[in-house]
Amino acid sequence: MRAILIDDEQLPLLYLKKVLENKVNGVEVVGLFQDPIQAFEEIKTILPDVVFLDIHMPEMNGLEVGERIQEALQNIEIVFVTGDDNHALEAFDLYAFDYIVKPLQIERLKKTVERLQQRIKNNQTSIIEEKESTLLWTFNQLKFQRPGCEPEIFKWRTSKVQELFAYMFHHREKTVDRETLIELLWPDFGIDRGAKQLYTAIYHIRQTIKKAGISSITINSVNNLYGGYIMHVENILIDTKEWETNLNKLDPPKSNNIQEHEKVFGEYKGDYLGNYDYLWAEGERERLRRLWLNHGLILSKFYRDTENIQAAIKVNQRIQQMYPEKEESYFELMRLYASINCLTAVEEQYRQLKSVLKQEYDILPSMDIINWYEKWKSRSFS
Repeated sequence: MRAILIDDEQLPLLYLKKVLENKVNGVEVVGLFQDPIQAFEEIKTILPDVVFLDIHMPEMNGLEVGERIQEALQNIEIVFVTGDDNHALEAFDLYAFDYIVKPLQIERLKKTVERLQQRIKNNQTSIIEEKESTLLWTFNQLKFQRPGCEPEIFKWRTSKVQELFAYMFHHREKTVDRETLIELLWPDFGIDRGAKQLYTAIYHIRQTIKKAGISSITINSVNNLYGGYIMHVENILIDTKEWETNLNKLDPPKSNNIQEHEKVFGEYKGDYLGNYDYLWAEGERERLRRLWLNHGLILSKFYRDTENIQAAIKVNQRIQQMYPEKEESYFELMRLYASINCLTAVEEQYRQLKSVLKQEYDILPSMDIINWYEKWKSRSFS
């Protein structure tokens, strides 16, 4: 494990180096720095596994240095070495791998290094496994699926961290300014307090995706006029994006490609982020929903035109199961059942439609459906 040490005082710096090299196994000290600004520049070239960082330094305190390091190189672990300062501990414990209080306790340091070595080993294993694309599930619930594995649920620290990740992912490859994020998630906190919550949540996102073994999703800060963050996504398959791509590739349904249509129709698993009450996702949710519903109606028409009534019924039953409040499937099923003289099924569809609309919206079916039903009823029972 390669380590860099930063402390503005020479004696503590040399002592920590001596302890790490002579009392602790598996640590190679590859850099000593008393100037934190110089250290930050050198770290980008040396690329250590861990930085041991003093928190109390005159030019730039360790918290600022640690934040800069994590923004630039998210896979580097940070361990703070400091005097007993409870306020500082509360702050840096939020995003450091660990902290060590001066004077150094050898056994405490050994345990920290052992945990570091295990973390680094796990990270390296995850990077090797991620040569193939990871699949991110956004239908219904946020999940990830590594190659050859079953889908897994992210273990978010809080619901705010989860929503922040979802929002940043929704706006991936675009800069989102800090004020927008604070207003979305912590509207009553004010800018300063909200900024602290935001930074902590960003850190927890990084840790969660790191533990999940997904190195191809990164979040970087953007130092423009307003300040903000941008999420970069590489080598990731996204279920909703893959589904829409496959849908757009389809030619109009014919007997020689109807199985492809059925496959794509079945790959739609539910609403985009449907398990979460995120109002900001509603536009994309409705757009994808409408694409799927339109595809279902196209499929239904093809089956009706080719007199495959049972297949058309199955398509509309699936639509009705997924979205029981949508009128289209009831009306289509009424007409399909009418075409095969299944009178009770037509009546049942109309009864269900009236019940759903009354319960959900306190309205009646559209006049087109009412008029069609009345005409059909007068012909069928006259």
